Amino acid sequence: MKKVVLVLMVVSAVTVLLAGAAFAAPEEPAAAPSGTGAGLLGLAAAISVGLGAIGTAWAQSRIGAAAAGAIAERPEIGGLMLVFLALPETMIILGFLVAFFVIGKI
Repeated sequence: MKKVVLVLMVVSAVTVLLAGAAFAAPEEPAAAPSGTGAGLLGLAAAISVGLGAIGTAWAQSRIGAAAAGAIAERPEIGGLMLVFLALPETMIILGFLVAFFVIGKI
């Protein structure tokens, strides 16, 4: 277990250092994409939101069915099941975030 924690700490430290170096690099003004490039960026934004929504719906359907059965047996775990049902929402939120970043390049 200690090895896993150590590896995760090293990987996160390296990621933070690389991200800091990337943000510190001076940016050159880039030309806005036009034509096919802009269309493909729009398609990428739509796919990120669409696949995020499909993944969220699939996960919530499975969790909802399991939660209904679990609450039927033990009603006191209803609040915990609501938390589990809300967890997949992060997928669609990340899909929206990616879409906003992609659209920002258009």
